[in-house]
Order: sequence, then structure tokens, then C-alpha cells
Amino acid sequence: MGRQYAGSVEAELDRIPRLQLATLPTPLQEAPRLAAAIGLDRLLIKRDDNTGLAFGGNKARKLEYLVADAVRAGSDVLVTLGAPQSNHCRMTAAAARVAGMECRLVFAGHPIEQVQGNMWLDQFFGATWTFAGDRPAPECMSQVADELRASGRNPYVIPGGGSNGLGALGYVGCAFELAQQLHERGERARYVVCAGGSCGTLSGLTLGVALSGIEAEVVGVSISRSVPDRVARVRQIMSESCGNLDLPVPDASPTVWSDYIGRGYGMPTELSRRALETVAFSEGILLDPVYTAKAFGGLMGEIEAGRVQRSDLIVFVHTGGTPALFADPAIYWHPD
Repeated sequence: MGRQYAGSVEAELDRIPRLQLATLPTPLQEAPRLAAAIGLDRLLIKRDDNTGLAFGGNKARKLEYLVADAVRAGSDVLVTLGAPQSNHCRMTAAAARVAGMECRLVFAGHPIEQVQGNMWLDQFFGATWTFAGDRPAPECMSQVADELRASGRNPYVIPGGGSNGLGALGYVGCAFELAQQLHERGERARYVVCAGGSCGTLSGLTLGVALSGIEAEVVGVSISRSVPDRVARVRQIMSESCGNLDLPVPDASPTVWSDYIGRGYGMPTELSRRALETVAFSEGILLDPVYTAKAFGGLMGEIEAGRVQRSDLIVFVHTGGTPALFADPAIYWHPD
């Protein structure tokens, strides 16, 4: 499966309702100083931190499909979950305003009194939140949705990260966008690298790369242990997406680099710190401390170990998240 399916996939994507939230296409930027600094001949950065909605980030592409579905369902409030500094929550709160809806957020863990970073933006968009405390956040989210229904509201529940088959279509589209950009440049990438969190972005890219005919290996760099088997989860989401597209599921899976998590989600590593500094110093580009710094640190680690070669052309998908830089790490994620 590959290029012969491209036209039908793009036609199917056009058929599915989508609310324009993102400024597309995002640039594919050459990063020569950064490439030299980390030991590559060439490095391209897909600037999905520049999608435009609420400081940008990868969730805009997913929310275009999810919020359109909420509009179709006649919903008046979006409900989703995440960590207190969730980029997904911040962008869902903004997308709700674009669609004329309200937003209810469920944050994992116990209440935090000081509002900083992404939480300040959530508040600015008028979102309200509940802390799950000792309960699993998905269970708490279901309860919040039930309470809204009981009060006469019509909530639309979005999974963490917008990571389901419908949301992942945003990154199927991104892969086709990338394929066109590479074709126009006459480039052939060896790897397409992104952070691997709830797996929606990774799933969409894996499926889209397979369907568009990009001859590249899709890599997800694990940023936490929240998904025990990322390949299985990606295949599950890909199956859901193919159901939406009325297409067979291609025999494609991502490579997962799982050695760069460190002590856990949001806990910095020597490589993630070095990645933040190197990317900023070399190209004036800001990563975020939880996702993209750990993902780029993983790429640096693979280069330093000799498993990625100097001559390999890398596309690094920058998924955004930079507002988290403006929150106190001692409050919102775990310092060393």
C-alpha cells in the first residue's frame, strides 16, 4: 500500500467533516546549525509548533476533526483530560471558544493552587477544571460528563491527547502534507521522528507515511511509561482511522525508541536538558520540557550511539508545547 492509494485517501479525508483550527501547511524548515551541532549532515524540522491555535502545537490538527464531530452532534461543552500542564487541554479550551462551546477539563492528581503556564491559558479561555485526586482521571472524566448530562448539557468527551482514530486523521493529513513538501524539495527522508505520548500523533504519522508512499521509518520517542505497548496502541488507533477512511489497514508499524524516558513523565534527563539548550542556541527554536525535548534528546542519543548515521536525513516533527516552559517545574512536573 502506498502511492496508489494517495488520491482515494485524500478524497476520504476531504469527505470527513473538519473545523478549520490550524494554519496549514506548517513549514518544513532546514536546520543546518543544529544538524552540525548534533552530528548530522542534514536535519529538517516540521514546524507543527506553528499551527497557530493558542500558541500552536500538534493538537490543532486532531481537534479539527474532533470538534467538527462535536458540532455535528449538537454538543455545547467539550470535556477532556490531561496533566495540569497539558497542551491538549490548553488547545481544547481554545478550540471550544472557536466553536462557541464551553470546556471542562479533568486534571490528573491532586489540586494545585498556583496557576501558571498552560493552566493560566486554560483559565483565560474560560475553561473550568476538576482534579481527579486519587481516582483514575478517565473515571473522573466520565463522572463529570454524566453530571453535565444530568444538568441538561450535551457534552462531547475527547480522550487524552485527542488520541483516537478520528483525531489521528489530522496526522494522516500531516503526512500527506509532508510528502508534498519533500517531493517539492526532491528529498527522501530516512526517519520521521516525533514524541510518543498517548500515540495519536504517532499513529496518524505511521498510517499517513504508509499511505502517502514516503519511504521513511516513523519513530516515536517514548516520553513516559503510560502506554505499556506503543506499537500495539498505534496499530489499534490506525485500525480506527482506517475504519473512518473506509480503507484496509496497511502492514505498517512505528519504531519506538524507549530508552530515553528517564525516571518518568515530565522528569528531565541529561539529554532532554541538553536538547533544549542545543536547539535554542543553534536555531533559536524552543522545545518544550516534557515532550519535544525528550524526543529530540532521544534522537541525539541514537546519533551518539551510532544507530543513526550522519548521512541519514531526519525529519523531526516539532509538536509544540512551549507554554509549559513558563510554569515552575517544582510545581508542575518533577525536577531531578
